[in-house]
Amino acid sequence: KGWHLQRCPLSLQVLAYNRRTYTTVSQRLVITVIPAPGGEPPYQGEFLVGNRNVEELLPEAAREMFLQGSSGVWERGDLQVINITSALDRGGRVPLPIEGRKEGVYVKVGSHSPFSSCLESAVSPQSRFRCSLGQQPLASCYDTFAPHFSIRWCNLSLLQVWPSPTTPGLVWGSGVLEDDGDFQPPTEVPLHDLLPGFLVTLLVPLVVAALLCLLLGHLMCCRREGV
Repeated sequence: KGWHLQRCPLSLQVLAYNRRTYTTVSQRLVITVIPAPGGEPPYQGEFLVGNRNVEELLPEAAREMFLQGSSGVWERGDLQVINITSALDRGGRVPLPIEGRKEGVYVKVGSHSPFSSCLESAVSPQSRFRCSLGQQPLASCYDTFAPHFSIRWCNLSLLQVWPSPTTPGLVWGSGVLEDDGDFQPPTEVPLHDLLPGFLVTLLVPLVVAALLCLLLGHLMCCRREGV
């Protein structure tokens, strides 16, 4: 956010493993990042899909189907997928390998149009209170995601992003320092007398060592039996 991107090629190394055989495959991808034509969508909504894994929503056909369901509840047509994240990266638990359970996927969708009344009612305080009681939140629209996607409406989050001002880029000079006259060195540091500190650091340990030697000699020589 706030970066002025022109065209930035990125080189990523992707390491994947097979869940059944645990074999790994490595591949290097070169991705060219270009800014969106209309900028970052200011209205963003994140849905939790409970019946999908993250790799099932990566194909373009699956994302288009999800956008169709989103346009039904958003009541807008200019939607785009911004981010897809596995629920395991958000603290979710690994599902048991029974009954075809899925990990869950967070899908963030953005639009330049405001949220619909259905989405706003789903994140209202009344809906959050119903979710705390284990009930479904308030939603005045028909769930157009069904039956392909099972949305956890209690995990819906809406975010309004305001564009941040862009800072001007770097200005390259000629590489030669400008002539500003003679070099002016910094002001001189006043001289300090370091002799007292040196004497204290050196003499105090010597005096303490001499006193300990005298005490030890007195105890060993003058306190013997018969002396």
